[in-house]
Amino acid sequence: MRLDDYIEGMERDAAAERRHLAEEKSYEILDYLDDVSASFDSDGGSFGSEAPSVFVSHTGYPEVSTGILSPMDSEGDPESFATSSAWYGEGLGIENVLQRRTGLLNSSHRADVAVHDTWDGFVGTQREVAIADSPVGVEIGLSGNPDLEWDLDDVTTPTGPQANADTAKLTENPHVPTQVQKTLEDDDWQAQGAMTYLYRRGLDVYDINNILSVGALGEADSRKLVPTRWSITAVDDTIGQYLRGQIRNNPSVDKPRVWMNEYMGNRYWVLLAPGQWEFELVEMKSPGSVWNPDPSGQVWMASAHEGYEGRTGYVEETAGAYYAARLGVLEHLHDIGRQAKALVLREVSDEYWAPVGVWQIRESVRNAFDGEGGLAQTLHGAVSEIVPRLPVSETALRRKSEMVAGTQSNLSAFTE
Repeated sequence: MRLDDYIEGMERDAAAERRHLAEEKSYEILDYLDDVSASFDSDGGSFGSEAPSVFVSHTGYPEVSTGILSPMDSEGDPESFATSSAWYGEGLGIENVLQRRTGLLNSSHRADVAVHDTWDGFVGTQREVAIADSPVGVEIGLSGNPDLEWDLDDVTTPTGPQANADTAKLTENPHVPTQVQKTLEDDDWQAQGAMTYLYRRGLDVYDINNILSVGALGEADSRKLVPTRWSITAVDDTIGQYLRGQIRNNPSVDKPRVWMNEYMGNRYWVLLAPGQWEFELVEMKSPGSVWNPDPSGQVWMASAHEGYEGRTGYVEETAGAYYAARLGVLEHLHDIGRQAKALVLREVSDEYWAPVGVWQIRESVRNAFDGEGGLAQTLHGAVSEIVPRLPVSETALRRKSEMVAGTQSNLSAFTE
């Protein structure tokens, strides 16, 4: 399919983009939190549930708040509360994600990150929850009412009410997958190798992230709790490096091709062009969106790039979004047995009124490749076709993007 045929009809919904941040918020969530608060005694007490996930804060490192996440509604499916690729398939919106996450109680306990081979007490129970392949029954001793302040950032999935916990114990024996058990028992295995092994054996990055976060990977003497925010990026980066190594000797794609996907007020253009591996993410955050909240401001742009040999340092401007988007591209190239120059353009509209985490970036890029995309003659030609549908000019894009600046251009591109 020709690129102009592919993108025809993809005009922007200007009316939808004029809606402001506040108009999209759901006050049902606030009402729900009030109901949660009323359901707990002021003296705390025992709380029992099936826990599908865990959370480790980075505040106060190396002594952190480490938590077990459990649904407060015993009638719901516990597994549906845990962040996973299934959320994209369900078509969850921002409001749906916030409702699910505010329905999880984060029962937290202060602990030193150096856990080594600890499997008792609160930390031991948390680790058992993280390595299990399905939600596990737990009973938690709380020391007070939950704090209804919920945490939002650009990498992790939102966390709901938090309550201090004195104790935690399992009420059933968890089932641990054989491949996870192998990485636990091999205490001479470095964490990066163990992560790659688990990925190759069928675990998705969401599962690996939980296991890494509770310090259940790596050499025994070096095992530490890893804040969830850091572990998400570490897993995406590690698996991405592994996949880059797998494709580096593959033949190149033969023609430039473009895919588009849209989810939760984010629009993604994914361009693959012939050549050795190269990757860039360019983000354009519109006024009124969650990280550029002034509705009268300018589009905020950020970018990060790597060549054939990869990066030598952490990405600052685009942070975890870079590694999540790169993983989606590398998985596709690995699946088709090719390498390519890859450019991802992410537009964040004012419909993205609350951050839900980088999982939506990862899944949006992963699923962008479901169709065949649109063919272009050159990378520059593809960019020129897309620019009229972006909130920035080609000149602005060229100034921010190494890959776009490196494409063949003409005088008119510099005289807009």
